[in-house]
Amino acid sequence: MITDPAGRLLCCGQTRSGSIHDSTQVRQAGLIELLALIPGVTLLADAGYQGLSTRTAGAVITPRPARRKNQIPVFSAVAAAHEAERRAHASKRIRVEHGISHLKNWRALSRHLGRREHVDTLLPAVAGLVSSQERAPRPAQPRRQPRAPLAGSAR
Repeated sequence: MITDPAGRLLCCGQTRSGSIHDSTQVRQAGLIELLALIPGVTLLADAGYQGLSTRTAGAVITPRPARRKNQIPVFSAVAAAHEAERRAHASKRIRVEHGISHLKNWRALSRHLGRREHVDTLLPAVAGLVSSQERAPRPAQPRRQPRAPLAGSAR
């Protein structure tokens, strides 16, 4: 799935059966070649896409790998900078994760009980509904007046 910086759904890829690694799905979908054709596009990806940055000339930005507990200790300032960099990446990506969660909120996808072949037609339909719902103007909510304190109550 690809979302814009605000978390609105832009593109929903094809579903694949079985357990396939994230970078394998990107390669099979032809996204690496597509990114080479479109200069200036930057994608924020999660840690499952490690290594795509070098194959796409920096068009895919992934977080630095997390430090393992059994690694050689480093200065606390270096460790703090590393963790701050990971947090900054995560704070930018949270909108993308929210966009993904909007799809998962639909019962037709989260509790699909039908045939697996039908998910390929169901996913774009739900993605279209989510996309139009996100872009629809929202009615203005009336402002609620604060309640008056009850008589005899001590504050």
